[in-house]
Amino acid sequence: MSVQEVQQTVVATLDAVPRESTERQRGAFSQVTALPQTFSINPDDSTSLYRARMDNRDVVLRVLRERANSSEKQHFVGFASFLSGLGPHPFLPELLGVVTVQPPPMMVVEELQHRDLLGYLWRCRQGNSGAEGSCEMTEKRIFSMAEQVASALEYLHSQGCVHGNVGARSVLVGGDLTAKLWGLGSAYRRTAQPAAPGEGEDGEMRKWQAPEVLSGRGAGQRSDVWSFGVLLYEMVTLGDPPFAKINETELLQHLQRGKHLKRPSGCSNSLYSVIRACCHWRPEDRRSTSELIRTLHEAEKSANGRTALTASEPMNIEKYLREAGYAGANNYAVL
Repeated sequence: MSVQEVQQTVVATLDAVPRESTERQRGAFSQVTALPQTFSINPDDSTSLYRARMDNRDVVLRVLRERANSSEKQHFVGFASFLSGLGPHPFLPELLGVVTVQPPPMMVVEELQHRDLLGYLWRCRQGNSGAEGSCEMTEKRIFSMAEQVASALEYLHSQGCVHGNVGARSVLVGGDLTAKLWGLGSAYRRTAQPAAPGEGEDGEMRKWQAPEVLSGRGAGQRSDVWSFGVLLYEMVTLGDPPFAKINETELLQHLQRGKHLKRPSGCSNSLYSVIRACCHWRPEDRRSTSELIRTLHEAEKSANGRTALTASEPMNIEKYLREAGYAGANNYAVL
């Protein structure tokens, strides 16, 4: 479907939605354009992503394609219902509307200016100061953004939801550098189709997974905390892959030998202690999200907010893909 057809269809669809419908919000879209593809935004084959304006704000439309089969349609509607059921939170992207009563089914989500955090970190690495504004990461900003992500994670856990895909690729960054946790497809799949005992989660990014997940015991809330520690490592290294020198198939054995993420150059004792506190082998030894929030909040007060972090070399995408273990993964979409 072309951009022009999408614009005509979504406007007609929204105009036709009955007032008594349970749809959360509707209104005509303008300036509909295809969402530029980035490394971390990888929609599945059944959906298309578009940018648009709605009620004087930038939004992203996730539109189900015409060729989607009944199973994909059921998944799309179920995922939309799941997101709606989570309710609003200041550090989750806002779901502005869902259209399901007439084709094409779509979700409307707020657009965050800087897109995914991983791309933002890479622009910081390059000293990019283009149209999207300057990119600069300090330790103080890491603590502030991490506290926001931890707040979203605590909220999800309070809803009985395990995220399962925490990483820089699944955090979105606003124009004011507010960080919002996304990438909730994994959480929905766990809700809709719980894994059988002993069934691994091979579709996820293994180098972000906790040992218990790697060994097939399934993900829990403290598994998210492990992944959160890896996210902190990504932030302080401006987007380096974790365990870069370790093959993903050997990672569990590496961790069993008592190995852990090495302290990056330029990483303070305060920040590294949080990374280590998140990445204990035993889940019960890891910090809870509420403890993390308190720790991050206190650390932010005295953290260095003047010195921008730097990286020793520009990002090589092919090398990153290899070292991060993307070859075997099928879920890294943030939208």
